[in-house]
Amino acid sequence: MGMLSEFKEFALKGNVMDLAVGVIIGAAFGKIVDSLVNDIIMPVISKVFGGLDFSNYFIPLAGQSASTLAEAKQDGAVLAYGNFITVALNFLILAFIVFLMVRAVNRLRRSSPAAPKAPAEEVVLLREIRDSLKR
Repeated sequence: MGMLSEFKEFALKGNVMDLAVGVIIGAAFGKIVDSLVNDIIMPVISKVFGGLDFSNYFIPLAGQSASTLAEAKQDGAVLAYGNFITVALNFLILAFIVFLMVRAVNRLRRSSPAAPKAPAEEVVLLREIRDSLKR
């Protein structure tokens, strides 16, 4: 029972729960970025560069003569550098968005000055004593 209670204590700590929520939101955000790159950015890049489609850029390693990546993978090993370009673009976009979010949070932290703390009760009492002695 000792190990079970330790695990319960560990799993229910605030930091662990916050981390779990962050991972879940991050996974969902990753899917949004994947869709942004695959469905919006890459088609625009393809149109600008005259029908360029990174997803079908590959080097056959088993001597296959397929025209699409899916066909080439069925026939043997391929070096799919087009997929790597797409994933790298996903990473750059995600990193840039996270950078913008951190930058905004840092600005909010700097712009709000810390409110002065009220003096402790003992300090207030000592000040009153000092002022009464001055009279």
